[in-house]
Amino acid sequence: MRHGDRLDNFEPLWTSTAARPWDPPLAQDGKDRAFRTGQRIRSQLGVPIHRVFVSPFLRCIQTASEVVAALSAVDFDPIAMSSKDVLSIDNTKIKVAIEFGLSEIPHPIFIKSEVAPKDGKFDFKISDLEAMFPEGTVDSNVDMVYKEVPEWGESAQAFEDRYYKTVKILAEKYPSENLLLVTHWGAVSVAFYNYFKDATKYVVDYCGSVEMRRQILNGDGFGKFEVVTSHGVSYKYTKIPVHDHVVVSRQSPL
Repeated sequence: MRHGDRLDNFEPLWTSTAARPWDPPLAQDGKDRAFRTGQRIRSQLGVPIHRVFVSPFLRCIQTASEVVAALSAVDFDPIAMSSKDVLSIDNTKIKVAIEFGLSEIPHPIFIKSEVAPKDGKFDFKISDLEAMFPEGTVDSNVDMVYKEVPEWGESAQAFEDRYYKTVKILAEKYPSENLLLVTHWGAVSVAFYNYFKDATKYVVDYCGSVEMRRQILNGDGFGKFEVVTSHGVSYKYTKIPVHDHVVVSRQSPL
């Protein structure tokens, strides 16, 4: 799943005064969209989400926080608009962990050189980021697939390999659980284009997602991932959705 609407797209001057101009937060519209996406997942997916893995970039952390609030609310309120409307959380439903393997691509195409950290260090304070999630939902015992953010200038092949490796390892580590990965446009694209090809034909909207599934074989091993459906992914020129209905990225045993 891609993050929600980022603030610097609504307020272009934000970067000129920001302490961390490479790491914009969500706009309020982005937070609202993320929460509504969580509501939609809860009401339409048909199976529970057990774990959420999230990029350390602030826009993804805030997106995941809203989604987790929607998924963990004790009482499902279909007219709730944000996490502020959630009165009580069941923190046993979902566990959350930050994963550097889901990070934004550290390249000028995705992070403008003029706002990127000069020393190449993104300096994420994990404890501060974990504090943004609903209390009791963070699983601090999870080991990251990637221990640090990739170095500046990551190639296209390297980021594709990184995203694929991250998904594969997480899926194998939790074979009986449904996973939600909150990340960036590039990661959703890798999942989608691996099956539908030609990246120039598609666009991924904010909170857009791809649902993937693979079979757990008898004995050891797994089948190949397949794309079941998508939401917020459309044909670039016609804006027509590739799939008709909404589901979210997940890995589920069959």
